[in-house]
Amino acid sequence: MSFVTLGALLVALLVGAPVAAHLLRRRRAEERPFPPARLVPPTPPTARRRSLLEDRALFATRAVSVIALAVLGATPLLRCSHLSLSRRAGASVALAIVVDDSLSMRARPDGAEGAARDGRSSQAPSRFERALTAARELAGGLAPGDAAALVLAGAPARVALASTTNLAAVGEALAAVTPSDRATDIDGALALARDLLRGLPQSDKRIVLLSDLADGTPGAPPISGTPDIATWVPLQELEATGQDCGIVRADRSGQKARVRVVCTAASTAARGPDVAVAQRDGGADAPPAAGSAATGASAAAGRSLEVRAGDAVLGKVALDPALRAEDLSIDLPAGAPEILIAALTGGDAIAEDDRAPIISAGGPLSIAVVVDPATTHVETGGPPPLEQALSALDLDAQIRPLPSVPEHADELAAHAGLIVDDAPGFTPEVRRSLAAWVERGGVALLTLGQRAAAAPLGAGFEPLVPGVVRWSASPVPGVDPATAGWLGPSAPGLADVAPRGRATLGAEASEGAEVLARWADGAPFLVRRPLGRGVVLFMTLPLGTEESDVALRPAFLSLLDGFVGAARARGGARRLAAGELWTFDGYHDVKVERVRVDRDGASQGSRSREALPVAEVERRLRVSPPLAGLYELTLDGERSTRVVSVPEREIDLRPRRVAESARAAELGGMAASIDGSPYVALLLLLLLAVELLLRAIGGRQEPAEGQAS
Repeated sequence: MSFVTLGALLVALLVGAPVAAHLLRRRRAEERPFPPARLVPPTPPTARRRSLLEDRALFATRAVSVIALAVLGATPLLRCSHLSLSRRAGASVALAIVVDDSLSMRARPDGAEGAARDGRSSQAPSRFERALTAARELAGGLAPGDAAALVLAGAPARVALASTTNLAAVGEALAAVTPSDRATDIDGALALARDLLRGLPQSDKRIVLLSDLADGTPGAPPISGTPDIATWVPLQELEATGQDCGIVRADRSGQKARVRVVCTAASTAARGPDVAVAQRDGGADAPPAAGSAATGASAAAGRSLEVRAGDAVLGKVALDPALRAEDLSIDLPAGAPEILIAALTGGDAIAEDDRAPIISAGGPLSIAVVVDPATTHVETGGPPPLEQALSALDLDAQIRPLPSVPEHADELAAHAGLIVDDAPGFTPEVRRSLAAWVERGGVALLTLGQRAAAAPLGAGFEPLVPGVVRWSASPVPGVDPATAGWLGPSAPGLADVAPRGRATLGAEASEGAEVLARWADGAPFLVRRPLGRGVVLFMTLPLGTEESDVALRPAFLSLLDGFVGAARARGGARRLAAGELWTFDGYHDVKVERVRVDRDGASQGSRSREALPVAEVERRLRVSPPLAGLYELTLDGERSTRVVSVPEREIDLRPRRVAESARAAELGGMAASIDGSPYVALLLLLLLAVELLLRAIGGRQEPAEGQAS
């Protein structure tokens, strides 16, 4: 604030001058005894009448006029600032606004975090609310001829509004954006934004990223633009700070609650790659990596984990101040109610992840694996490559090696997914059990090799894999990367695969199925075939290291990741992370409701329900729950309870770096948008008219009072 502005505002103090003068007039008159005064009737003293305000309305009008005059003189212009783009010679702009709607954006400023720790409430806006405000400011600055798009960066990244010149639609799309508990997918959101801008006629293309930059990968390359599309990260105030502890899983098994608590790594003097902290089981946390000079108080210091049923605390354990990630066990008393709440005491940056419902989840996602160790061994020893890959992916799944495929449906029902490597066919009993299990929602991955082609009489793969499986030398090497988009960025790594042989299938195997990848000669390499409520994936190459090295390539990890994701989405697990998909193949009547539980909550009467929309994509029913909590599903009349949890990597509040080019001043900044002086001047004219009116009314009343007296 300049000296001139401050001096002009001090004029407002003159509004106290009439009040001071009025108070000075209120001195009591000196009284002297005068005996003849007893013969005169008493009348109110004039001094008492003069001590009262004669016209309160006129006084208030003049006081407001003085204040308005001070405000008008305090500027040359009274302005409000907003976020705006800098245009190149006034040209039209193609803009993609990326708003981060992930869990970490619920954090509030550092002052609010301190208030939460002290037990005080804070009304400070969250980072998400500030990002939405900035997005509206940018949308309000668009001009005819501009194009705009809206992308949400909560995982998976989504397009909320495709590129359009209908500027009113931008505001409507922003009004529909709500916070979520998803993880952060900055790279995916930026890729979507670039795709939306490419091909537009505007030469000036911009991406504006409104995010706290906490996507769980603080060591990733800095965020920057491309030669043809600039990326602007305008608000440093959104950058993630502070520390957080969150409950990412809460299960119940018998009389024991097992809760996983994850805390933000302590701030370090220099950012580096993520520090992998080994999960402990009753022991001490692994120490920070060497050279990571930790600073600041731990988010877990002085806090506890409680298990609550209503207002009662059934169990409590103190958190280790050095906690990073730990599974904590709490014994439950006999007769504990069905619905329990796990809650962290104290406060931190994000309050929404400090509570979670506890359910009997029956353990983690179970994946059965049938592999012959003799044919899939590696020179370095250890488990088969398949089991090592599943363990390395850390997919929150329990791997259960089996000697053979179970023959009874009851044995298969315990598993959500089944991987069978180069089986020599299945007996009719096994085929019936497998088909029934898949039709109820199971997911199977079959790899076909030389043993599958040499199945004995009576053994086969129908109805899982229709037709006959044959084995022959591979006529061409490599998989066509253009046909393997399902495997993601690692698909090109299969272009030089040169197996000794491969399985070939009849045309009937692809009927009603989707070929996810093809060999270079067009023959199927990976096929996905729906069966009832489940799905069968089969690959025309076994996992044996003698036939090929496909099991040692990154694309194989992508295949396993997609397989486990499909098993989880189809109901194999009662818990999944916010933003992931539930897929309901084979169901006709699907209803998904989020059950809201009160703060301490277990009573049935305190619960309310919120129905989620069920989308149909390619004749498949899907639901993507955005918020963590308890959900009730009704599938063709059958009810079940499931839980959506907080993504573990979203607890990491260490932000990514931003390239200097993404904060360049020529991209935009805060600009004045409102000239308030005309409005203040108009108010002064209005007050002057009111004063003249009041004086005219007062002038008429005084003669009338004189005549009456």
